[in-house]
Formats: sequence, structure tokens, C-alpha cells
Amino acid sequence: MSSHVELGMPPVGGSVLLADPRGYCAGVDRAVITVEKALDLYGAPVYVRKQIVHNKHVVQNLAARGAIFVEELDEVPEGATVVFSAHGVSPAVHAQAAERNLKTIDATCPLVTKVHHEAKRFAREGRHILLIGHAGHEEVEGTAGEAPESITLVEHPDDVDSLEFPEGTQLSWLSQTTLSVDETMETVRRLREKFPHLEDPPSDDICYATQNRQVAVKEIAKEADLVIVVGSANSSNSVRLVEVALENGASASYRIDDVTEIDDAWLEGVEKVGVTSGASVPDDLVQDVLAYLAEHGHPDAAAVRTAEESLTFSLPPELRRDMKLAEQSGR
Repeated sequence: MSSHVELGMPPVGGSVLLADPRGYCAGVDRAVITVEKALDLYGAPVYVRKQIVHNKHVVQNLAARGAIFVEELDEVPEGATVVFSAHGVSPAVHAQAAERNLKTIDATCPLVTKVHHEAKRFAREGRHILLIGHAGHEEVEGTAGEAPESITLVEHPDDVDSLEFPEGTQLSWLSQTTLSVDETMETVRRLREKFPHLEDPPSDDICYATQNRQVAVKEIAKEADLVIVVGSANSSNSVRLVEVALENGASASYRIDDVTEIDDAWLEGVEKVGVTSGASVPDDLVQDVLAYLAEHGHPDAAAVRTAEESLTFSLPPELRRDMKLAEQSGR
């Protein structure tokens, strides 16, 4: 049984607090549908560079339909169709695709594309960019690739202490879209303290969905003894949700890929369980968790809603064009 409660109202008889919003964001939805439509339109195989989104179940399901996931473009046969993941790619990857005569469909989240544009503009203006993010993350690699000579990566607030630049260097900051809002703002605060003339991006880079999911988990963490986060280990925003839950009152919090990873011992002595999921998680995985909790003494789920989400993104233009051509030709 599921009921909805607005922020600030106590859940009615629920031993499970279900975060709302949770799960798929607009960028993930767009990326997954892009691969599905590409398979329908062009037939299998369709190649995908890296995981289309950071969720192993989504990747497995698309692979079963004929998507082939590769790490790099040299694994893709010349002339084949390849989809770029939601996390974005650098100009060097686009150039390599052109050299190999690959048909590319760019499923980069538009909010990541916005950060790429900001990086290019700051670099054109001669500014040095402090990119807040995690080394090795695909999104960071794509953004840094837009202006590699003009970007310094800042991973943690404590990294600020060791940063040094020649006098007169004009500095700006950007961030990975899936970070902890609080930690990022702490990093920016320390950067601004050390570099008072630091320029902000035109708007906050952390995506609306990441922020909304963190606000929701903060709310349920105040009441929950245990918070379960559904999401894969390589999903930055899912990992952050565990951290945010622990920082905001939850006694324990665990990230799981799916219901099979729940340890019965976690529920011992627990009255209220919070449940949420990262931005690349299909909701059926959450429903499986709710069914498990219902069978283990937590039958009532109350949704704690902290925001409404209605944003959608249109499919990549190259895919829309081909879909229209196919429709016109009667395919």
C-alpha cells in the first residue's frame, strides 16, 4: 500500500519513507530511449560507447536487445552506428568517430552539454577553469577534454589549499553535474576565500535531479533509522545519496544494485526504513525493494514528496531526423 504525503507532514502509519522524487531523470530517460529507438530503427547491433547510463540492470536489458557496449571507438567496426552515453564525450572522441566513418548519435544529457559550452566559453575568454569533480568519471573526462590546457581538477574541499596560480590569472569554476550539493558548495566557498575574484558559471552546474534527490533523502534521513539507496556502484549520484543520508540523521545507509543485495540483519531493531534511488535507476527495482520490506515487517510505504519534476528533453536531432525519414518512406 502506498500513500503520498507532502513535505512537512508526518507519514501516516508508514514504516517505509519513500523519497519522491527518486529514480530516472530527464537526461537518463532520453539516453535510454535513444538506444531503444536506435535499435528499432537501424536494427541490432547498435554500439554504445561506455555505459549509456550508470546502472548495470539498464545496460544488461539493452544488451539483451542487441546493444553492444564498448569502452573505446576502436572496438566499433568502421561505418557502424554508435551512441555516445549520457555523460558526454570530448572533442577528441568526436574526431575519432569521424575518422572511422562512424554514424554517431549523441545522447549526452543537455545539462552536461551546457557545462561543455561553459568550459569552451571560459577558455576562449582566457580564463583558467577549476573543475570540481571526480578524476576518471566519464563526465569529467568529457568536460576536461573541451579545454585540457585550461582546466585544473579539484576533487575535494581540502584540495583547495594546494592550488597555486600566477598572479593575475583569471579563474572560473565549473562542476560535474552529479556531485553532493553541500560538498560542492563547501569547495566553492573555500575557492572563493582563496581566490576572491573567482567567477561563477551562469547557473549552478549540479543538475536539478541530483539536487532534488539529495533534498528528498535529507528529509527522509531525519526520520529513518536505515536508508536504502538503489543504484549502481559507478553511479556518482547514487553514491552521494548514501553520504547525504548519513550526514543528515540516518543511523545507517546502504547502496544496493537490487533487492538481492539486502542483508536481513540491516532491519534488526529498525522501525522506519527510508528508500530512494539514483537518477539512472528504473522504478521496478525500487518496487522490488518495497515488496521485500513488506514481507519483512514493513508493509506500509508513505511517499515523502519534496519537489515536482516535469522536465523532458527531446531525442538527439540526428535520431529524430532518421525517424522522420523512416516514417516518410513508410518503413
